Amino acid sequence: MALSVREYRARIKSTESMKKITRAMELIAASRIIKAQQRAQSAAPYARELTRAVSAVATFSNVEHALTTEPENPKRAALLVVTSDRGLAGAYSSNVLKEAERLVEKLKGEGKEVDLYITGRKGEAYFKFRQRPVVQAWTGFSDQPTYDVAADIGATLIEAFLGDDDETPEDAPQGVDEVHVVYTRFRSMLVQEPTAVRLLPLEVVEGEEKPGDDDLLPLYEFEPSPAEVLDSLLPRYVQSRIFFALLQAAASELAARQKAMKSATDNADELIKKYKRIANQARQAGITQEISEIVGGVNALADAQAGSE
Repeated sequence: MALSVREYRARIKSTESMKKITRAMELIAASRIIKAQQRAQSAAPYARELTRAVSAVATFSNVEHALTTEPENPKRAALLVVTSDRGLAGAYSSNVLKEAERLVEKLKGEGKEVDLYITGRKGEAYFKFRQRPVVQAWTGFSDQPTYDVAADIGATLIEAFLGDDDETPEDAPQGVDEVHVVYTRFRSMLVQEPTAVRLLPLEVVEGEEKPGDDDLLPLYEFEPSPAEVLDSLLPRYVQSRIFFALLQAAASELAARQKAMKSATDNADELIKKYKRIANQARQAGITQEISEIVGGVNALADAQAGSE
């Protein structure tokens, strides 16, 4: 019994050490999530105003642009999947990967081939383990994304969207007709929702201001020209949408990690209580057995002395 008690005491000690780690990770995630929320909220007005600017050009000009033109027969789609670089965040990455798989099946059901673009080591490892090709991956920034990374991702996706299969080398990625993004939208500290959106071709519907009186229809003048204005605004629009998705995903990842670490800390508390209770029972059983052995020895000695007399 003494050995069993030592074993439980060792388990209690290791569980207490684990509890300290999970508690520290919970506090770190809680301290970072406030900043992540503020960054996501501060990026929203810029994206909203940029959307209005793009809407004005697309609505009040008759210019056809490659990023806003619907292809007649789309055959290939690019999919950007936003995952985390680290684990210990509950089902955060697995949920967004499930949403990505659902979208892949839907696109393939429509007769489209899918090119995968990944952010985060979890997504990269997921598709690598399943031996599915990934065109490009970006890692090392999932909980603290920067606009430079979003600009690089946006430029890569725009280049793939504007690519021409006839002029592209055989070893280079082929041009795509659509670009989709799957990320986790931050709703609250308790709710993070995997979301899939089509990024290209652009569906400019937000911020479209329709005047109530045709006589008061505003007159827009675009300098130097509507086409050049779109050439300048649309890449920024795509990059801002990607940056906003990365910020939303970062806040969601930290919230999921805080929740997972809190659950792990609570489970460690329950496990420590359980081990202490079992160790006390084992210790009491050991004491009882020792007392029984002593009493038995005393009785045997008394019987032996009585028989010798």
